[in-house]
Amino acid sequence: MGAERKRKKFELRGNLSILMGLIILCIFFSITSDKFFTAKNFVNMLLQVSNIGIVAIGGMFVILTGGIDLSAGSMSAFIGLLMAGFCVDNGFPVIIAILLGFAVGIGLGFINGLSVTKLGLTPFIVTLAMQSMLRGLGNVYSMGTTIFGMPDSFNIVGGSSLLGIPFPVILLILLFIIAHIVLSKTVFGHQVYAVGGNREAAYLAGINVKRVELITYVIAAVMTSIAALVLTGRLASALPTAAEGLEFSAISAIVIGGGSLSGGKGNMLGTFIGVLIIGVLNNGLNLLNVNPFWSKFAQGLIIFIAVLIDAINQRRSQEKA
Repeated sequence: MGAERKRKKFELRGNLSILMGLIILCIFFSITSDKFFTAKNFVNMLLQVSNIGIVAIGGMFVILTGGIDLSAGSMSAFIGLLMAGFCVDNGFPVIIAILLGFAVGIGLGFINGLSVTKLGLTPFIVTLAMQSMLRGLGNVYSMGTTIFGMPDSFNIVGGSSLLGIPFPVILLILLFIIAHIVLSKTVFGHQVYAVGGNREAAYLAGINVKRVELITYVIAAVMTSIAALVLTGRLASALPTAAEGLEFSAISAIVIGGGSLSGGKGNMLGTFIGVLIIGVLNNGLNLLNVNPFWSKFAQGLIIFIAVLIDAINQRRSQEKA
């Protein structure tokens, strides 16, 4: 109980630090661009990072256990192609096409999870292989072409608005709230932290470590499937090259938000702030007409600093122990 209270206190302090960084970025871009600090721009910025945020939710569950999922981008593109193809090429009703896409996504999540938990393979290698396979399968399925012409009802999730707010933004916030409750208020959430914090201790405490890990990969796949539906709906088309680098942007948001790649550290609030930092950075630099390559450099630099700080904190905690 004392360790749990200590962890939450540490996370609160970390969230405040990250939030301060976000505020400083917002102040800087508000001063340098008169187009930044507007309601329209903020909504647009949230829309732009909605896919990153949704994938980051699933990725956070995996990373908390000490794993990683590098297949999210190609999985999102592949599932989007399947959903669109089921509608356009096979004539399936929209709801059936979407459900079939989700079923494939869950199946892929099971394959990732079982490869790690049952076959004992390294998460990095397994999901990297899955990334390559799905990108290839997506090109084979679509023959390298864009699929379009889906019914309007298919694009509701990604392309509609509610009270002037894009539905992907509303969905992003709702999913973060649900994920936060799951991680902080449920037995499963505590088990995820326990597995990432100390696998051996979690096992000795009676936690089914492999089952917890498997479920996190399935959750990641479900989030990726939702992101696929959102992206395909926003574009009103499915591309075999869609969502390239999505997994790295999601992992960046998690790391910037205080998540540790070694597992056991981080929370959904920090991840959400990390997503906002990426959105503000990209949006602000774009408004200043900065070369987009510098945006990638800045994002990478922030990740490097975040990982460095995490490594220093871990070294200090080990020395104290």
